[in-house]
Formats: sequence, C-alpha cells, structure tokens
Amino acid sequence: MKIDELIKQRHSTRAFIDKAVDEKLIHDILDTARFAPSGANTQPWQVAVVTGKTKQQISECLVEAFQSGVKPKPDYPYYPETWRSTYIERRRACGLQLYQSLQIDRKDKLAQQQQWEANYRAFDAPVMLLFFMDAEMQTGSFLDLGMFLQNLMLAAQNKGLASCPQAALAEYAEQIKSILHYPADTILVCGMALGYEDVDAAVNQYRTAREPVAAFTRFFT
Repeated sequence: MKIDELIKQRHSTRAFIDKAVDEKLIHDILDTARFAPSGANTQPWQVAVVTGKTKQQISECLVEAFQSGVKPKPDYPYYPETWRSTYIERRRACGLQLYQSLQIDRKDKLAQQQQWEANYRAFDAPVMLLFFMDAEMQTGSFLDLGMFLQNLMLAAQNKGLASCPQAALAEYAEQIKSILHYPADTILVCGMALGYEDVDAAVNQYRTAREPVAAFTRFFT
C-alpha cells in the first residue's frame, strides 16, 4: 500500500478480535519503526511488549487504581492545564463521537466510567505496548519518540494490524514500572493497543475530523 494511503487509513482502534499477534510480526514492525529519525541519532525509545498474564496483571492493577479513586500520577503533563478554543471544541467533538458510536448518553456517568476503564485494558487488544525514555532526556526526545510511534503504527497498518496510541496507559506510571521492573526514574511516555481490528464494532466506524491545510499553514515567498 502507498504511504499516503496508509497515513489516511490509520485510525485509533478501540475494539479488537480475540486473535493473538505472532511475536515475529511484532518484531518485524519494531524493526521497521526503528529507522525513525532522532536528534543526534540518540534513539531514545525503549519499548515493553506486554501480552498474556503480564498484560492482565497490569490491566487489573490500573482498573483497580482507577476504581479506588487513586489519583493518576503520570511522569509528565500530557494535556494543557487550561483548555482554550479551538482545542476544547475539538476535544469535546472527539468525546461526543466516541460516546455516540457506543450509544452512551452524556448523562450516563456509569457507562462513561466503564468505557474509560477499557483504556486501562488497552481496549482488550492482545498486545499492550509501553514506551519509556531515560529520565535525563529532554523535550526534543519526545519529538523523536513521536516519529518512532508513527512509524510503528504505519508499519502495523501495512501488516494488517490496528493500533491505538494511549496517553491513559501512562497515568499510573509508578504501578506499571513496579510490575515491569523498570527504573523508577525512567519516563513512561505513553502506551499503545495493538491487534487485529474488529471491523464490525461500532466504535471503530467513526472518524475524527482533520483541519484543512489552509487552517494551519502559512506560505512565505
């Protein structure tokens, strides 16, 4: 498939079929993703591929923390402290599309909570990927890791796999690092659900809007 088609077809998948992903296939995808550019070739990404009992352990730990009211403590702030236009409108529209696809009323807080808990299970995908960096790395390395993530998602798409990058999987960083025995001072940047898409699931049918080029670009001559 051509790269422009892969980019446009990629979308965040939130329902997967119960089918394991072969470890060699995961290795091949990572082998492609590693050719992402990085400042001074630092290659700051560290990847944990989590499946089976370990994935279940992490999922149960995160869901329990959430249900118990444990306040998330990510290693860095992902979102702005104060939302302003136009970002807040895009955020609301995104959430509305999600809940409408699942037929969850905006007043149904229990159903919304249950759907949020699915984040901590990586939407029941067979593979949970977690991405770390060493603590001394700075803002530029987040850019590098972002390019690595895009490579990974496009490589997965090209192999018939679906994905969903997830900030939510980094909300309880301390618990995850304890389970996986990662150093406490590493940065858990984000996670990702990976598997085979349930193409019949309603939650996978909607697509969020993208701004036209003219809305975010200025040409200077």
